[in-house]
Formats: sequence, C-alpha cells, structure tokens
Amino acid sequence: MPHERNDVRRAYDRIADDYLADRSGGDEESEDIALLAEFHGHLPDDARVLDAGCGAGRPIAELLAADTDLVGIDFSREQISRARGNVPEGRFFQADMTALGLASGTFDGICAYHSVIHVPSNEHPDVAREFYRLLSSGGYLLMTVGSTAWEGSDDDWLDTGVEMHWSVPSPDESITTLENAGFDVLWRQTVNDVLGSDTCFVLARKPTSESE
Repeated sequence: MPHERNDVRRAYDRIADDYLADRSGGDEESEDIALLAEFHGHLPDDARVLDAGCGAGRPIAELLAADTDLVGIDFSREQISRARGNVPEGRFFQADMTALGLASGTFDGICAYHSVIHVPSNEHPDVAREFYRLLSSGGYLLMTVGSTAWEGSDDDWLDTGVEMHWSVPSPDESITTLENAGFDVLWRQTVNDVLGSDTCFVLARKPTSESE
C-alpha cells in the first residue's frame, strides 16, 4: 500500500524531534537495547554494520558506531538529517530497505529496531531477502518482529497529533519469512522496550557457504 508507506515517511518527518526524545530515554541497561551486546559479540573486530531504519541515530546507531563501520538508512529525510548530526562517526542515507541497491555481502551484521514493522506485511519477504543478500556469509541479523500480529494505526501517536501505521505479522509468521529467505533463526525473545511495550526480537544468521 504505497499511500501508507508515504504516510509513515511523512509522519516520521513530522515527529522527528518527539520520537528522538522518547527513544533517547533508554540506556544500555534497558532490555531491548541490551540485546545489542550479544549481536555485537558475534561480529568480527572490523565489522561493517547496517542499521536499517536508523531514525535519528540514538541510541542504536550511536552505540554501534563506537565499535563498527556503521551505515544507517531510513526513508525519512528528517530522521537522516538528525542522525548525521547525532552520530558523526556513521554514514547515513535516505533509502527504502526493500531495495537498497548496495552490493551483495556488504555487511557483517544488520540490525533493524522497530522499523520493518512499518513496512506493509506483503513486502516483509522482500525485506528479508534483501537483508539476506546484503549480509556476508555467516552474518547476523537482529530484528524487531513484534510480539503479536496486528495491523492498524494510531491517529495521535506519542501525543503528537500525527497518525502512524504498523503492519505486524505474528512472531511465527516473521520467523517463517526469515527462514524462507534462507536465514537460520537462533532465538526469539520478548523484552520490554524503551517506550514501555513488550516487543519481540529475533536473532538470525546467514549460513556460511560450503566452501567456508
């Protein structure tokens, strides 16, 4: 549904500062952000990492950029503008995660916090295949998948007066989508996120090639 995608993009443009204020309220001890430690622990020392749906760069891109070659993408122009200012160590681009146009095998790791859940459900397989293509052999994906299936909107999200849309398959459906793309799903965890909601994450791995 192209109109909903455009609505989400425009909404994130409009609430860039409000969303940053809410997301920046977390720290490395919050349950969702703490998952980055295991993800990072799987990566090589010189890892190149993609933050897919990076928002304004805080806290995820900021934490990753301290120890990795960090590239962030988001389809909101205003979010990217803020990310470049907030995380000067990273490189940030406005882009659509369903078709990034980057070389295959570019990244050792991809994280996607609270981003794929805004992509229409029928396009989630496209996202999964694109993430798989972009990862190097043996690379890792940490991704929010939502804790229950739900599709809908909130016309006053974060008390901003701005409408936001979500497309959230069930965790089982999301895992099936990742497996169909070729991933090995290592675990699924439901944790409390910075905004106070139960949120499901998965850690998945692109299998190593037989030659390795």
